[in-house]
Amino acid sequence: MYAPLGIGAEPLAPGLAVIATLAVVLFSLLKGTGWEPTTDISEEIHERRASSVPETEFPEPGNRAIGGGGGGGAIPAGGDGDEGELEDGSTASAGPGDIPEDEIEYYEVEFAKQGETIELANNEPILDQGEDHGWDLPYACRQGQCVSCAGRVTDGPSEDYLEHDNQQMLEEAELEDGYTLTCVAYPRDSFTLETGEAP
Repeated sequence: MYAPLGIGAEPLAPGLAVIATLAVVLFSLLKGTGWEPTTDISEEIHERRASSVPETEFPEPGNRAIGGGGGGGAIPAGGDGDEGELEDGSTASAGPGDIPEDEIEYYEVEFAKQGETIELANNEPILDQGEDHGWDLPYACRQGQCVSCAGRVTDGPSEDYLEHDNQQMLEEAELEDGYTLTCVAYPRDSFTLETGEAP
């Protein structure tokens, strides 16, 4: 007949099984798996991608505006934006930023949200002059091809106070409501501006 449980050599079997299992686990931990991590090539990929993208002259927007921006963008008519020669041999200005020094005029512009009025020249975009004054104004493309830098002239239609240089996003009704893109807007009169206001 069979011996009851707990009598004889049978109680040693489970103990030996546990000891053998622990020995195998310990041995495999000491030996290791032989797995080696792969080489990190992310920096090499970053450098390769950076070398394939052309340099731009405007700063990266970071997370300051919706839409990001950066990159190439549109090339203005006439190539690099320099002055062009007319048939009669005279030169024509490429835009409002090419006003000669002796014709530059200044206008009082109140920045409502910043709580300050400053003088702006008519040969530089509002965005650039606001940044020169030390304000962190929203922007992305700096080419009038998005609405990240949009603002609103509170005094009436924006075209009564500003000249837009190749803005491509605002419709006539929005311009009538006073909206502007500060990256391509040049002052032509004194007015009040609310920055960060998009239609």
